[in-house]
Amino acid sequence: MASKILMNMSEEVTCPICLELLTEPLSLECGHSFCQACITENKKAMISSAEESSCPVCGIRYSLENLWTNQHLAGIVERLKEVKLKPDIENQRDFCVRHGEKLLLFCKEDRKVICWLCERSQQHRGHHTFILEEAVEECQEKLQAALKRLRKEQQEAEMLEADIREQRISWKYQIQTERQRIQTEFNQLRNILDGEEQRELKRLEEEEKKILDNLAEAEDELAQQNQLVKGLISDLECRSQWSTTELLEDRSGIMKW
Repeated sequence: MASKILMNMSEEVTCPICLELLTEPLSLECGHSFCQACITENKKAMISSAEESSCPVCGIRYSLENLWTNQHLAGIVERLKEVKLKPDIENQRDFCVRHGEKLLLFCKEDRKVICWLCERSQQHRGHHTFILEEAVEECQEKLQAALKRLRKEQQEAEMLEADIREQRISWKYQIQTERQRIQTEFNQLRNILDGEEQRELKRLEEEEKKILDNLAEAEDELAQQNQLVKGLISDLECRSQWSTTELLEDRSGIMKW
């Protein structure tokens, strides 16, 4: 409720030309007020031969001598600045550093959380802005989707790793059985096939080494990938605890990665 009152007061004492709080406010006969510097520049640009200018808001003509200093608005501006300079410590990060207004919007182009005055400024003019809650909800959805995909990849990697371990055990058993069969047969024929036995054993050992080395390499690669996925999950889970501002302004690129 208090922030809404402050916002309404800020709108009342905001210069229609520069969109900042009024500085040395001057008022026209039509009731609109402007910063002294802003209305002076406006006079230089629009002054006619009759020494009259038009109000930038309503277009009503006014003469230079009828400009008057609005001390009442100047006092309100000063009180607003004092209030904005002393926000609650725990809520300070929710207010714009430049304007003191509550951060309610998110600029897609600059990936920054901004206030309503920032949106109207030249810096963000023409940019796509969204309500902060909607931007946070979308970001959380992307975060959860990324975590879901990574957890699924982790499960698939663990299943594949277990399958390779089973294959290694199976291959070891098959090789051992084959070795025993060959040894038995060649022992029976050693007198005439001794040389052939040695050749077959050498071929089998080479084949065993090649297959087991390939499987061991694949297992190591899967273990490294699984460790990487666990690291990414830990990183994303950590980001899920960040504040909305830190989350939205994160430029590390990890979400796209």
